[in-house]
Amino acid sequence: MPFRNWTLLIALLVVSAAPLTLSAQPARSAAPASEAIRKGRELTRAGDLQGALAAYRQELHTSPASAAALNGTGVVLDLLGKTEEARSYFQKLIDLAASNPQRASNPQRVSAFRAMAMSYAFDSNCLKATEYEEMALKIHEADGDAYNQGERANEAARVCIEAGMLDQAEALYRRGTELGLKESSIKPERVALWNFRLEHALARLAARRNKPSEAQMHVVRAKAILDGNAEMAKEQASYFPYLTGYVAFWGGEFDIALTELRNANQNDPFIQSLIGQAHEKKGDLAAAKEWYQKAASTTNHNPPAAFARPFATAKLKTI
Repeated sequence: MPFRNWTLLIALLVVSAAPLTLSAQPARSAAPASEAIRKGRELTRAGDLQGALAAYRQELHTSPASAAALNGTGVVLDLLGKTEEARSYFQKLIDLAASNPQRASNPQRVSAFRAMAMSYAFDSNCLKATEYEEMALKIHEADGDAYNQGERANEAARVCIEAGMLDQAEALYRRGTELGLKESSIKPERVALWNFRLEHALARLAARRNKPSEAQMHVVRAKAILDGNAEMAKEQASYFPYLTGYVAFWGGEFDIALTELRNANQNDPFIQSLIGQAHEKKGDLAAAKEWYQKAASTTNHNPPAAFARPFATAKLKTI
C-alpha cells in the first residue's frame, strides 16, 4: 500500500525554493549591455517575444558578433517553437566562443554548448542534448571541476527522463553522481546533495517504469538523506514534494499528487505542467487549462521550461 502521510514528513523539513548551486567558477565582471540587449531581455521576460526578437536582431545588424544578441535570438526562437532556426544562432555562438583565445575552460564555451543542448531539449531530443552537454562537460573536466561535470550529466539526464528515454536518463544520473562526488575536499552537504539527487532520480524513474514499491523505497531513502543533513535540506527541501507528487502522479493517485505538488515550487513551469496534467486526469479541464497557461508562458531556457512550454502549448490546443 502506498505511503500517504507525506505532508507530515514535509513538515519536518525547512522549506526553501532555492536550489544548492555552489559553483567553482570565479565571478566575472560583464561589459554593460547595450540598449537593444536590455530591451530584448526586458521584452522576453514580459512575454513579448516578437518585440524581443526585433530588439536582438537590431543589435545583430550593427554587432553581428554580439554573444548576448546571438544567445538572446536563439532563446526567443526556441520559445517560439522555431528550434531549427534557433540552432543556427547557437552554432554562431559556439563558433564565436571557439575563436576566443582564452584558456580551454572559458565559460563562454560552456554557455554556448549548454544553450545548444537546451535547444534540442525543446524538441525532446535526448541524444543531441546529451551530445552538447558532453562538450561542456569536457571543458569542466579539463579544468578539474568535478562539481560542474556532475551538473552537466544531470542536466542531460533531466532532458532524457522527460523525453521518455529512461535508460539513458538513469545512466546519466548515476554518472553525474559519480563525477560530482569526486570533487576535491568535498563538504558533507555536497555529498548529501549528490546522494539525494540520485535517490530523487531513481524514484522518478521507478515510477515511470510502473514499479511503485521501488519508487517508494527511493522516496524513503531521499527523505532520510534530507533528514541527515540539515544544511543541504534547507536548500533542497522543496524538491521533496515535487518528488512525492511526481511519484503519486505516475502511480495514478492524482488527488495525492495535487496535494503534494501544492507544496512544491509553484513558479516552476514543470511543476505547473504536472499540476495541469493531474487536473486533466481528474476531469477538471478548467483547472488544467489554467495551469497549462502558466507553464506555456515560461520564458526560461532550461530543462523544466524545455519540457513544459512545448507540452503545455500543445495541450492548450486540445482542451
